[in-house]
Amino acid sequence: MQLVQYVENAPPPPIPVDPPLADDRFRNLLGPQAWALLPVAVRKRFGKRLKGGDSVAYQGVVTAMRMNLAGWVLAQAARLVGAPFPFDRSSLHQPAVVIVTEDCVTDGQFWIRQYGRARGFPQVVHSSKRFAGPTGLEEYIGYGIGMALRVEATAQALLFKSDHFFVQVAGRRFRLPQVLSPGRLVVGHHDLGAASFRFSLEVTHRLFGCMLRQDAIFRDAD
Repeated sequence: MQLVQYVENAPPPPIPVDPPLADDRFRNLLGPQAWALLPVAVRKRFGKRLKGGDSVAYQGVVTAMRMNLAGWVLAQAARLVGAPFPFDRSSLHQPAVVIVTEDCVTDGQFWIRQYGRARGFPQVVHSSKRFAGPTGLEEYIGYGIGMALRVEATAQALLFKSDHFFVQVAGRRFRLPQVLSPGRLVVGHHDLGAASFRFSLEVTHRLFGCMLRQDAIFRDAD
């Protein structure tokens, strides 16, 4: 019989760590050539898939917050359907948090954005990104309202551009005509190096110009 000798105070065996899951969803939307244009850090953030139900949080600060009169009216009116646009100028220089959670049901992602305000509770924006629809990616804000997104890559940023807005009623989907659209929305994820990135949101209208713009700088999660 072979005897096994135990060493007193020996370190415990290492706990195995699961390797990160590969996420090809954004890469497939862009194509391999466009995906390769992106900074390595951006590819890492959007190419690592969370396990079902897991979340990752990014902390940062709002660095720019501008809106003209038309943008203020749009942001206030949108509060009736969940406040998808930042509506308080006092969020400038306030803390910001973004939480991304894997959606097990739709094979998409839940996004929660929290912006501090000078007074009162922070503004919280909920949305769901789903890899579906004519463009391959849609974002829902609730109340049956959503927008189809087109994804573009540059050497510095990953851009999400609104293609059209739609409303779903009783299982039927209606595309909003351009005249009823709130404007053209562009969201950017810009790598800044040093484990940080800038999130930008801009809404422009052919009649009212740049109605709304918000920038926030975030740090990579540990």
